[in-house]
Amino acid sequence: MEYISRILISVFVLGIITHTANASESILVPQIEGEWWQVAGNPMDHKYATERQEPVDFAVWQAADGMWQLWSCIRSTTAGGKNGKTRFFYRWEGQNLTGTDWKPMGIAMEANPSLGETPGGLQAPHVVKAGDTYHMFYGDWVNICHATSKDGKNFTRVIQANGKTGMFTEGPGNNTRDVMLLPHAGKWFAYYTAYPNQQGMVYVRTTEDFKDWSLSSVAAFGGQAGTNAYSSECPHVVKLGDGDFYLFKTQTYGPFKGDIRKRGAPQTSIYYSNDPTMFGINQDERYFVCTLPVAAPEIIYYKDRYYIAALNEGALDGIRIAKLTWAKK
Repeated sequence: MEYISRILISVFVLGIITHTANASESILVPQIEGEWWQVAGNPMDHKYATERQEPVDFAVWQAADGMWQLWSCIRSTTAGGKNGKTRFFYRWEGQNLTGTDWKPMGIAMEANPSLGETPGGLQAPHVVKAGDTYHMFYGDWVNICHATSKDGKNFTRVIQANGKTGMFTEGPGNNTRDVMLLPHAGKWFAYYTAYPNQQGMVYVRTTEDFKDWSLSSVAAFGGQAGTNAYSSECPHVVKLGDGDFYLFKTQTYGPFKGDIRKRGAPQTSIYYSNDPTMFGINQDERYFVCTLPVAAPEIIYYKDRYYIAALNEGALDGIRIAKLTWAKK
């Protein structure tokens, strides 16, 4: 009996080793190819402008008329009033994804406190298209909210049964934000961040209709990225092939001492998994792939190739795009 047990254990261990080896062979490493081109700057043509403002988390998509859209959360402005959170969405438009200096279009959306949104609290828009409808998801400092559009430019908030825009949250004081959605297996997977106990982590929920959502679970936490409140920001998941998933999550926009326009290098960590709901909880040895010197990246697939959009490095004074390739690890 002991002999049989040893055989079974050996087979089990061999299976794990073989599975791990096969998984390692399939893992790819994202690499930035060539030079960046800047598509958006730091707009001062609005009523909330300040010298310390910064364009941060953003979304890029193509509208129904073919024009490229970019909405960014502008922070450190006077938006929201004296006790507000200083943020709103600003919009740019460009004819080509590879073109530079897209046209500034002005303020796109502000928080609506009458709908339960925190004054000046809009954060991190993200847009997907389902059928002929564009769906925007965003944070209001506490909740994840939803808006829709037919043309991909003009969005109308979806009001919930309670008369507010918030769909779900990880609770007051935890700053639920930075949502993005990925279609897979007949569902939409929503990834976002929050920091209960001042510990940042990536959460995931699923939905089939953008109305009914599953309970949340933790998809990533800890490891070399750390556990502070900002260790798991801007989660973005890319699906390659049928079942290879890559999570990008940002730890820093670039440290600074005094001068916000002279920041150090940003950092985003990338993780691989064949399970879209799990990228490791203090399990870097199993899931961690690499880091990239970028902040708040969004991966764009267009005309059979990948692009990466990210915040400008150093000064946080705009948004840039580059080509992205995938190489064997």
